[in-house]
Amino acid sequence: MVYRRSIVAGASEDRLERLIQSRLEPGADKQNIDARIWDLFGEEWCVMFTDLSGFSRGVAKFGIIHFLQTIYESERILIPIIEEHDGILLKVEGDSFLVIFRNVKKALQSAVHMQRVLKTYNADRTEEEMVLLCVGLGFGKMLRIGDTDVFGAEVNAASKLGEDTAQAWEILVTDSVKEKAGEVADIAFEEIDDIPPGADKAYRARYSFD
Repeated sequence: MVYRRSIVAGASEDRLERLIQSRLEPGADKQNIDARIWDLFGEEWCVMFTDLSGFSRGVAKFGIIHFLQTIYESERILIPIIEEHDGILLKVEGDSFLVIFRNVKKALQSAVHMQRVLKTYNADRTEEEMVLLCVGLGFGKMLRIGDTDVFGAEVNAASKLGEDTAQAWEILVTDSVKEKAGEVADIAFEEIDDIPPGADKAYRARYSFD
C-alpha cells in the first residue's frame, strides 16, 4: 500500500511537471494547457492552516528541546481531532499543519474542538509549556497534487490568516468559508479589516470554550 501511494503521488507530480514544461515552450497554447491542469487536478476543498502562537520566541528563549516538546504535544493532541472530523493532514512543517476537509462545517467544528481541548490542556501548565493555536480556513477550487500539496487563491488566503494574522485562540476564515458553512451551531462570524490576498472579506469565528 505504501508503494502504491508513492506511485500515485509521483504520477501526479510527473504529469503536472510535463504540462508546466509544455506551457513554457514558445507558442504554447497556455489557455488549453491551463484547462487540462484544472481538469486533472482541480478539486473543491476547505483548507486549514494552523500555527502556534509565540513559537519562534519560545524557541529562542527555551531552546531546541522545548521546540521538539511543543511540536510533539501539538501533534499528539491535534491530529486525532483532525481525523475525527474527517480532515486529511497533508503536511507538517515545523509548528504548522496543512489540512484539507471536504466538509466546511466539519473543518470549523474541528478548529473549535482543537481550541477547546487546548484550553483544558493549558489550564494547569506554565506559560512556556502552553500550546497556543492559531487557525486559518479557506474554501474553494484548488489544485490538489496527490496527497502532498494544494495550490490556489483560497490556499494562499488561509495560509496568510492562519500563519500571519491570527493570534492565539483565533480562528480566521475567508468569506467563502462563511458562505459555504451557512449556520453552524455555537459559531458566529465577525468581519475583520485584515483581508488576505485571494479573499474578498475575512472573518473571525466566535465560539465558546464550553
